[in-house]
Amino acid sequence: MTTPPFTLPKRKTTVRLGDRIFSSSTIVAGSIILAVLAAVTLFLIAQSIPALVAKQGTLPGITTNFWDYVGPLVFGTLWAALLALLISTPIAIGVALFISHYAPRRVAQVLGYIVDLLAAVPSVVFGLWGAKVLAPTIQPFYEWLNTNVGWFPLFSGDVTGTGRTILTVAIVLGVMVLPIMTAVCREIFLQAPRLHEEAALALGATRWEMIQMAVLPFARPGIISAVMLGLGRALGETLVVAMVLSPAAVVSFLVLTSQNPNTIAGNIALQYPEAFGLGVNTLIATGLILFVITFIVNAIARYVVNRRKAFSGAN
Repeated sequence: MTTPPFTLPKRKTTVRLGDRIFSSSTIVAGSIILAVLAAVTLFLIAQSIPALVAKQGTLPGITTNFWDYVGPLVFGTLWAALLALLISTPIAIGVALFISHYAPRRVAQVLGYIVDLLAAVPSVVFGLWGAKVLAPTIQPFYEWLNTNVGWFPLFSGDVTGTGRTILTVAIVLGVMVLPIMTAVCREIFLQAPRLHEEAALALGATRWEMIQMAVLPFARPGIISAVMLGLGRALGETLVVAMVLSPAAVVSFLVLTSQNPNTIAGNIALQYPEAFGLGVNTLIATGLILFVITFIVNAIARYVVNRRKAFSGAN
């Protein structure tokens, strides 16, 4: 007769009260975020339907349908954001590389603090700076560009006398998105594999060659995600566009003339105080278009970040 194997008595697992509270609070917080996003989406869709289905010529102040009205605004939004990224991306990468691989430690710390403080400056301050300081100061440079590089299509046309053009807006937006792009690139560059850097230097590479071979290939997805985050910020900026730009309902690639395409956010800020009835629905419908654009941009940025979880702090 065989004896049954000895088994330890099962112990009941006890869940602490603090763990339950923390788990429940995180679930509630996540649910609130999803609920708010769903509520905003439903509000935008419900309020936009009257403008989306309105017949041609029935929208106040619009002689055509809604899509002809929002088309130039979408173009202006994407055009201003693209110009801002063309200006800020190389500067952000250069500053981040200087902080992470070239500057002494104390200098790097000071520059890091300055970059972080720049992100805390309100957008209205940037708008005032762009309208009152940058626009009149840079106008002679626009004249020089038109005279000497006017053969290039972007710099042709009649130069504005105020300097308040889409290029001025792009410069201000580039300064605004510079902190977040620099901060993200800096953290990614600092997380490049140290062994790869030392191996490149041991093989006789210069510091710049080491960055080309070891740092930039590793950081390429992170740089793309930083650019996309900056694009999301530039797409939704309102006060800078409303305060600096002299807008018009046009689709134009010229960056030095007085006829400049407006953005969706800037148009809402300028038109909403005087809008009523179906005009409010029209502006909300343009906000829905901007919401979809920014959602797509952030989804792409998130996808790029998830491709390299090794350096993603969110993962």
